[in-house]
Amino acid sequence: METESEPYVRLASLRQLHRVVAQLNTARSLADTLQTVADGVVEGLGFEISAVNLVRADGDLVVAAVAGSAAAEAMMAGRVGSRASWERRLSMGERWGELHFIPYTEGWVLDDDDVPQWHAPSPVREIPDAWHPMDRLFAPLYASDRELLGVLSVDRPRNGRRPGAWGCEALQMYASQAAIAVSNARLRSNMQRALVRLEREQQALRASEESFRQAFEYAPSGMAVAEMGGDQHGRLLRINDALCRLLGRPAAAMRRYSFSDLVHPEDIRTLLRTSAEGGRAELRLARRDGSYVWVSLRNSVVADTADGPRYLLTHVEDIEERKRHELQLAHRASHDSLTGLPNSAELRARLSSRLCARPDRPVAPAGAVPGDPSAGYAGGGYGHAYGHGDGFWDVEGLGERGGISGAGTEPGTGLATPPGGGEQSTGAYGPVPVSGGPSGSPGSTGFGGYGGYGGDGGADPHHVHTVPPKGDGPGEKGLAVLFCDLDGFKSINDRYGHHCGDAVLIAVARRLEAGVRDDDTVARLGGDEFVVLADGLGPAEAQDLAVRLRNAIIPPIQVDGRAVRVGASFGIGWAGCGMTAEEVLQSADQRMYVEKRSRSKGQRRAG
Repeated sequence: METESEPYVRLASLRQLHRVVAQLNTARSLADTLQTVADGVVEGLGFEISAVNLVRADGDLVVAAVAGSAAAEAMMAGRVGSRASWERRLSMGERWGELHFIPYTEGWVLDDDDVPQWHAPSPVREIPDAWHPMDRLFAPLYASDRELLGVLSVDRPRNGRRPGAWGCEALQMYASQAAIAVSNARLRSNMQRALVRLEREQQALRASEESFRQAFEYAPSGMAVAEMGGDQHGRLLRINDALCRLLGRPAAAMRRYSFSDLVHPEDIRTLLRTSAEGGRAELRLARRDGSYVWVSLRNSVVADTADGPRYLLTHVEDIEERKRHELQLAHRASHDSLTGLPNSAELRARLSSRLCARPDRPVAPAGAVPGDPSAGYAGGGYGHAYGHGDGFWDVEGLGERGGISGAGTEPGTGLATPPGGGEQSTGAYGPVPVSGGPSGSPGSTGFGGYGGYGGDGGADPHHVHTVPPKGDGPGEKGLAVLFCDLDGFKSINDRYGHHCGDAVLIAVARRLEAGVRDDDTVARLGGDEFVVLADGLGPAEAQDLAVRLRNAIIPPIQVDGRAVRVGASFGIGWAGCGMTAEEVLQSADQRMYVEKRSRSKGQRRAG
């Protein structure tokens, strides 16, 4: 493009322009495209140096490609100019269409800004429109929406002149095509990066799915995936081998169930209370053989995709061994280590669970002494009775442990009778109502469970008040407390040693257990003292039970080839709301001591 007046020169320039524009579309990457743009200016537009300044994501412009000068490339490539400095440049100088020309007479103010620039010292030719080394010419690269993509800067025209109308037109056309090429290259680059990122995400997803599959399938503890929502809510979809082995069921059969189908009936509420997200529960699941295993369930909600269906992932841990240890520890804490019977604490807990603070008899006034007739209070439990018009016979002179004077024994039984030969239907254990007495109906519940609350029975709407029997009629039943103390046990311990004594205690415990009902409680209070709680008995039935148990204990006990014998003294007390467990036990203990003192040493046969 030597001159604009020679047609053959313009035709040659058009061929060059066509060639370099065609090369713009052959580049394979954004970096190649930018370098091709810079090279095309040098090859086809008659400038010795060109640079492409590309707009970055932060708005600043970086020198992305330089052509025509290795020194200029070394000085400028990769350096960044601020957006503000570039906008200042594009607002200065002369507008040549879309081009911006800043003559050296104005551009000296830009010498010290942050835009990368390079000027080669060269003489100024003495010709019209001569190009000065400090002149600047910029061609902005705009996208179709007029977004600035970059700026093409050119320098040192080969003919030494400022470009004329034809040269400016050619540079503008080239800049327009270069902007399209850069925009397409950037789009391709973004698409390629997106494809690479998507492929990496898919690879990561496949790796994650494979990791989950392996972790799920080969986990040492059970895992299951269940549906959430819909008609099939809770149905098991995937079950790993560990869960199948734990429950003894094949995976195909497990997929027909939900956990609600497998949970123990007593644990269904626990399962339902477990929240869907992050829920935990300890419950029992049914095995194929009909047995149950204790497990810990931990739930979490997972989604198949961002908006896809949600599933419940359940981790199932076998805690059977831990539960067994917990039950063993609880049993050790509540049972006697020698005999295996409930210990003193467990006895009091079971007894307290049947009592409440609501009295069914007059309550002792403040400062009253149990057993004081003037207080009008049957203190010390229903095993005490006072002949003061309240339907109970008087117990006086209990001696050092509450024994009575003037009390006889019924022949052949060794059981105390009321003094004075009064009317008797139950023997001398606990309350012996003759007339009157507390009103109310006896309660009858077993001792199989725990959860005694004591205190005011009104706090539990399901509490049934415990009331002692008022007589020996068919409907007069109550909670009998039989206090047993072995006779002659100390002499066995002293003569044959503690090993023999322990064997005797174990044998007595087994005989007591064999002589009561399944729902009754046999406990070891300590030493050679035992207590039996028998609910739903009348006075005569309680007396008969004491006789049977005493007769069961008397036969010789074989220990290390030696036959030893112990006797037993029983006292019967009756539990009732308004009393404490200690009062009930003290009442039965006092009645036992009365019975023991009423017999001679010969009658208290020991080994």
